[in-house]
Amino acid sequence: MNILVIGGGGREHAIAWKLSKDPKVSKIYVSPGNGGTALEEKCENIDITSIDELIIFAKKNNIEYTVVGPEEPLTKGIVDRFRENNLKIFGPSEKGALLEGSKAYAKEFMKKYKVRTAHYETFTSLEKAMDYLKSCEYPVVIKADGLAQGKGVVICKTKEEGETTLLDFMEKDIFNGGGKTVVIEEFLQGVEASILSVTDGDIIIPFISAKDHKQIFNGNNGPNTGGMGVVAPNPYVTEEVLKDFTENIMNPTLKGINEEGLDFIGVIFFGIMITEKGVYLLEYNVRMGDPETQGVITLMESSFNDLIESALSKNLKNFTIEWSNKYSCCVMMVSKGYPLKYEKNKEISIKDSYKGKMFISGAQLIGNNLMTSGGRVLSMVTTSETLDKAIIECYKDIENISFQGSYYRTDIGKI
Repeated sequence: MNILVIGGGGREHAIAWKLSKDPKVSKIYVSPGNGGTALEEKCENIDITSIDELIIFAKKNNIEYTVVGPEEPLTKGIVDRFRENNLKIFGPSEKGALLEGSKAYAKEFMKKYKVRTAHYETFTSLEKAMDYLKSCEYPVVIKADGLAQGKGVVICKTKEEGETTLLDFMEKDIFNGGGKTVVIEEFLQGVEASILSVTDGDIIIPFISAKDHKQIFNGNNGPNTGGMGVVAPNPYVTEEVLKDFTENIMNPTLKGINEEGLDFIGVIFFGIMITEKGVYLLEYNVRMGDPETQGVITLMESSFNDLIESALSKNLKNFTIEWSNKYSCCVMMVSKGYPLKYEKNKEISIKDSYKGKMFISGAQLIGNNLMTSGGRVLSMVTTSETLDKAIIECYKDIENISFQGSYYRTDIGKI
């Protein structure tokens, strides 16, 4: 089997790595890939980005199916285009991708299908949004409606912070149109959890849970990032929490997908908040998370290829995902200055061998050297019989990796 994976981050490296473990898979093309996928067994990077050229490539190279990693091509309708050309592709239609592509659409969807979520209001007028802030209880959450690379959600502790955020989103347009519409919602106090899942449109199978650490600094301080690390399973996701999630979030979501005709075969990522009043949905993503994928997929014992094939053939009802009875810890190493302006072109040094698995996010292979090219550069993932041991071993491993200006949080899984 030849498979095409679209994307160039740590998530795509992890997907390609996991697919390569299946003996039925002979070749994985990654577009555009990175320095990690360049070195991975059975993998080859291809420098193609346009949907038209990817369709031609898939036809010429007998691609069995395509996996879409990032959200942007999904919101641009890549799935619809591939299907029009009779090519199998794992991901939601353009209409289904609106669940992530528009926060306003997603909140209306939740409201319509009684998916438990925070109270909210949507605004396209800066003046009306500013006026609404006068009546809010603080903290309050402001979300950019469109795609913002994981940085479009701000928890505002005061009205002044809210006003600054609205100006950034709606007037300064820091997300190039993604913040022209905003959602302002009540702040929920509790513990966040990430639950990836796969659906064929008939059923949803949730993965094991994960706990993401978004802020750049220890103690969950500083600005949000794309994610600084993950532990899995999330220790706060109990059987009671899963039952609540299934009844009040997952099942109503499936009903909505069907009734809206979203044509959804792919991944649904549920970002949830566990509160004293129950489990609430914060947001949908329509692709695998990063770095949640790295932390979760290393615990999957089933063939990821078999899982995707079952979804594409609408046969998930006969598939059971087997999971390792272990825990994982994933720590992200980033460039100096991230998540703002960051340094690039620093050589990555690997001192000694390590037990875990390193996934590359933002680095390219130049000659025989890995050189940094992004803000989030790499993640180290270890698995062990206990969470504490996984955390200890992960930090022991990541000490063997360095580059000029490298930084990582030292409290992943401890807070």
